[in-house]
Amino acid sequence: MSEISVRMIEGLAEIAPQAWDAIANPDGQAFDPFLSWDFLEALEASGCVSEETGWIPRHLIAEDGAGGIVGVLPLYVKTHSYGEYVFDHAWADALHRAGGEYYPKLVTAVPFTPVTGRRVLAADEGVRRALAAAAQSVAGQWNASGWHVLFPDVSEREALAASGLSERLDIQFIWDNRGYGSYDDFLGDLASRKRKALRKEREAAQAGLEIVPLTGAELTQEHWDVFFACYQDTGARKWGTPYLNREFFQLIHERMAQHVLMVMACRDGQWIASALNFIGSQALYGRYWGCLEGHDRLHFELCYHQAIDYAIAHGLKRVEAGAQGHHKLARGYRPQAVGSAHFLTHQGLATAIGRYLSRERQAVLAEISALHGEGPYRKG
Repeated sequence: MSEISVRMIEGLAEIAPQAWDAIANPDGQAFDPFLSWDFLEALEASGCVSEETGWIPRHLIAEDGAGGIVGVLPLYVKTHSYGEYVFDHAWADALHRAGGEYYPKLVTAVPFTPVTGRRVLAADEGVRRALAAAAQSVAGQWNASGWHVLFPDVSEREALAASGLSERLDIQFIWDNRGYGSYDDFLGDLASRKRKALRKEREAAQAGLEIVPLTGAELTQEHWDVFFACYQDTGARKWGTPYLNREFFQLIHERMAQHVLMVMACRDGQWIASALNFIGSQALYGRYWGCLEGHDRLHFELCYHQAIDYAIAHGLKRVEAGAQGHHKLARGYRPQAVGSAHFLTHQGLATAIGRYLSRERQAVLAEISALHGEGPYRKG
């Protein structure tokens, strides 16, 4: 490939959707809804991602000698560590105690979305190296404490680690489709006691309710209004202020309804709960849930069992139900390693964190091994 140059843009409105998507979701590869221009630009256009919220877009664009776009790197200047799901507050405290400043930092991620996927977006390895080098150079030029790549896929995480970034591991619970023809086929893989428990759980959750999955043109403004009320309730109870606003979800409705699965619960003609999923070409991604009145086990039904039903019916390979949640294990979601990669400009901090992450990785892998033994599947 000819000589590569890298430039910066201050928002996705500066690049044509088709130009971004040709790199981020090229033909012949699995479609990732979170890398699409429609999704990422909706975060910016709605103000969820902005200087005011501490997510300042500064995306990198790689071009060949003829000016053609051959690579892109989602990049944000962060003034805090919220909305990342890779927790580095202790690192910030350590650098502050040593007399340094941890913020700003640079982050390559899908904001507020702990879903594994491609991050350094280019078909050519040389272009990926050029984008990674540019991000590290920008970190030094701007006196940022580092560059953090959150939830890259395994091959990308390993490549970044090989180039000198520190690799960090964590655990998510992911359901794998083993070619099941029905939910009962899936239950057949479970131990008898676990199988009976899930059947009873679903019966209890559905009692007196109508469960309605909606996608594409089936979605209306009423559905989104109910969902947003549910989303705000959950956010207020968990962490105070939800990250996403109604305008963002309106843009998703207008742009990406065909990639949305909303599972809703209705009692006596009134919507009482909702779970939002995004649909990729290989996976269903559970994102947000909430309820307007309490109902036993309804969270598990809408977020986990209904997601499995949909994945089986549509031939999807897996269901990714988000960060944390050991309760997913009993419902057939298996522990898997996910991770991040970190470049730190302060050498002393980089050395200390590198040693810590080496020990942490071993602990995470040991925990995954132990959790597999606690799962509901039949032995052998």
